[in-house]
Amino acid sequence: MTRAPAATQRLVLAVAVLASFIAFLDGTVINVALPAITRELGGGIATQQWVVDAYLITLGGIILLAGSLSDAFGRKRVLFWGLVGFAAASVLCALAPTAAFLIGARALQGVAGALLVPSSLALIFSTFSGAGQARAIGTWTAWTSTAFIAGPLIGGVLVDVASWRLVFAINIVPILVTLWLLARLPGDRAADAGTRVDIVGAVLGVLGLALPVFALIEHANFGWGSPVILVPLSVGFLCFAAFIGHESRTRQPMMPLSLFRVRNFWVGNVATTLIYAALSLGSFILAVFLQQVGGYTATQAGLALLPVSILSIALSGIVGRLAGRFGPRLFMFIGPITAGIGFFTMLRVGPGVVYASQVLPGVVIFGLGLTITVAPLTSAILGAIDPNRAGIASAVNNAVSRVAGLVMIAAASIIVGPILDLAGFHRAAIATGILLVGGGIVSGLGIQNPVSVPADKLQA
Repeated sequence: MTRAPAATQRLVLAVAVLASFIAFLDGTVINVALPAITRELGGGIATQQWVVDAYLITLGGIILLAGSLSDAFGRKRVLFWGLVGFAAASVLCALAPTAAFLIGARALQGVAGALLVPSSLALIFSTFSGAGQARAIGTWTAWTSTAFIAGPLIGGVLVDVASWRLVFAINIVPILVTLWLLARLPGDRAADAGTRVDIVGAVLGVLGLALPVFALIEHANFGWGSPVILVPLSVGFLCFAAFIGHESRTRQPMMPLSLFRVRNFWVGNVATTLIYAALSLGSFILAVFLQQVGGYTATQAGLALLPVSILSIALSGIVGRLAGRFGPRLFMFIGPITAGIGFFTMLRVGPGVVYASQVLPGVVIFGLGLTITVAPLTSAILGAIDPNRAGIASAVNNAVSRVAGLVMIAAASIIVGPILDLAGFHRAAIATGILLVGGGIVSGLGIQNPVSVPADKLQA
């Protein structure tokens, strides 16, 4: 791989971090705004779930197609349209007059967000190599992981000081900055001859995802035996089976099944499923619990997870370099288990919900474990794949993480019950901890370190 100039590398990293941060932030910034949204627009926990999952459904369903588009037609081009679309959808969310309108606008936001992440990571893997790539992934991880945690803080301040609508309106500023930086990048290469879009796969993938999630969210209203639940659930599973069959036969699949023959890729994605399901469930439940049961303001609920952001910013670069030098396996084993212990520690939370003694210790342990996990996880999965396929490999991994998250959000009411109380929070904390520990065990047993470490990594 030809080494890109240092100035280009810095520009690529800035664009990749900003574009991914925007997409990830909007997946979590909404959590602390949910009570305010339902107070103004109406609806209960089902509406709250749909405001979150409408974004995740379309993001998870379209992201595979976006990854193949990125590899075929160019990262810069796909990023541009993703940023423009995200800005337009954010304006619609901010102006939403009803809950149904907001849910629809969130779905459009997810479509645009799907275009951002695969292209961002593919830019890094096609621009950096060796130790520089490990450092770049560490930096990318530090800031994008922070988006998961900083979202509740930013959202909480905006909700308390002004309105939940600003949670969406503020997207415009970072999008404009990213577009300006993107314009300074070199142009894309020409599209491959004969390249086509896998429309059938995209449609089957979205239906196979959206319909079962609809059933998970609405089963409490209609019951599992209702045709309103059984029909979408059955059709969704059939569509997903058809999607796998179609991808195995089509000449230009949007999700090449051959990727899963690479050991670190498929093991890493199993671990991703468990870890990101836990991350989505735990952050969602904690943000809502602190407000609705603990009596915290939206800002206080956001500040509750601030230690995780601090740890991520401070340590992710170091962890990325160490994983590049010693291999990802040990980090991917220890990190999720440590994070799981953090949520088990939150079982000490009592009726008073005292932050310093009951919540903070678990948050700090969780944050340390998450920081140890994410950069090695990304490097292990994408480092096992040819850089020319980095777009679709990143898309698959991000689709796995988003689907895992949205399914767990949809299943949240099954875990906590119809009303979120202290017992329900404890059940959610246990479920989150078990998922995280499971991710660590899968990684420890399945991930393989490189047979030999290149010299350039030893000199990092």
